[in-house]
Amino acid sequence: MSKAAAITEPRPGPRTALPAVSAATILEPQPGPQTAFLASPADIAVYGGAAGGGKTWALLFEPLRHLERPGFRAVVFRRNAVQARSPGGLWDESLRLYPALGGKPLRQPLEWVFPSGARIKFAHLEHESSVFGLQGSQIALIGFDELTHFSERQFFYLLSRNRSTCGIRPYVRAACNPDADSWAARFLAWWINPATGYARPERSGVLRWMVRHNDTLHWADSPDELLATHGPDCGPKSVTFIASSVFDNAALLRADPGYLANLKALPLVERERLLGGNWKIRPTAGLLFQRSWVGVVDRAPAGLRRVRWWDLAATEKTAGNDPDFTVAAQMGADNAGRFYLTHGLSLRKSPLHVARAIENLAAQDGPEVLVGLPQDPGQAGKAQTQALAARLAGHDLRARPESGSKAARFAPFSAQCEAGNVFFVRADWNEEFFEHLEAFPDGAHDDHADACAGAFNLLCEGRGPLRIREDLGVVGK
Repeated sequence: MSKAAAITEPRPGPRTALPAVSAATILEPQPGPQTAFLASPADIAVYGGAAGGGKTWALLFEPLRHLERPGFRAVVFRRNAVQARSPGGLWDESLRLYPALGGKPLRQPLEWVFPSGARIKFAHLEHESSVFGLQGSQIALIGFDELTHFSERQFFYLLSRNRSTCGIRPYVRAACNPDADSWAARFLAWWINPATGYARPERSGVLRWMVRHNDTLHWADSPDELLATHGPDCGPKSVTFIASSVFDNAALLRADPGYLANLKALPLVERERLLGGNWKIRPTAGLLFQRSWVGVVDRAPAGLRRVRWWDLAATEKTAGNDPDFTVAAQMGADNAGRFYLTHGLSLRKSPLHVARAIENLAAQDGPEVLVGLPQDPGQAGKAQTQALAARLAGHDLRARPESGSKAARFAPFSAQCEAGNVFFVRADWNEEFFEHLEAFPDGAHDDHADACAGAFNLLCEGRGPLRIREDLGVVGK
């Protein structure tokens, strides 16, 4: 964002211009998609479709035109409270913008109060039932930060709370990154090329109208078509999608030139989504790992920091079953940011046999190799960790609960494989690992991928974000 002339009302209608303030503190939207989003007359406008397009700032800017309205209320939602308070998130960024316009922060409810009495609030909808806490609310402007994180039911329920008596026509603004499996992908399908998954540039910002009857959406190119088909009381709403990407955010690229390199360093699926804005791509076999991405060496260099991660299973292989594997992956990192998978083991044995294998391998590895394993929730998971810790006296054992999808946990390791920063030490276990990693996530078993992801993430724990170093093509802090 650049300091410039005062923000003015960019769209026709009964909305109020921002009051004039000092030119030294006025910010304006960036030319291109951000300005188009703020100027859209749509009842529902969705912005983004890739990372870094200035979505948070656009949502923070939108309410500013109404600050002179005493009864104006805006609420911008995130799915949970942690996201709303996260560094660089809605509340964090609002602290840089709203004080210059006379806003007073109320930190406990995450709300801003302006001299006219207008209010802007940041809230969350962690559970499906959270929407019922808003019964009776009148919210002139509803915002959704990361629309794909919300359910279709939450979104359409909140439309019933989108009403106003302050003279501002009620409307909705949302921002999101692509998610092929989200209801939002279906909602925005007209603006997306079904063959490529990318936004159609010629349709960005174009209005369409919709009504929703019996959980079914009906679309048309004009409100009159819907009125003729569904009756005069159907209440058509105008909708648009405005695509943007990091290349539309010159301010971000100037302030953080390395951000583009970070997006380019993502594994293929996430890179296509967050850099390319692809709404169709999904993790499939061969997209997250290819053996051609990694090097195979006869021995690892000395002086590596090493960990061993166990992905645990508890069923023996018999003639009539195909149980999960218990997989152990030892991984090390050198000071140049290269990663080495130094040993791999897979078992289909009883819990007692697995416990003995953990103890034996820890003895072979030595106390300098950190041992990690996932901890299941509840008392049973704690008891298992305590039992293994008793067997590993003298070793550092780290148990971690797992969160997020398996593909998301595997993504950092995948990115470094694709970048050429990962090496396997040549051994007879290599082929089994290659086969299972290349089949992930479509294969019958994901244990080898889970073990590699666990080892990599534990090895990087505490090092801060990793990025590709453009000079050497390796990873650095």
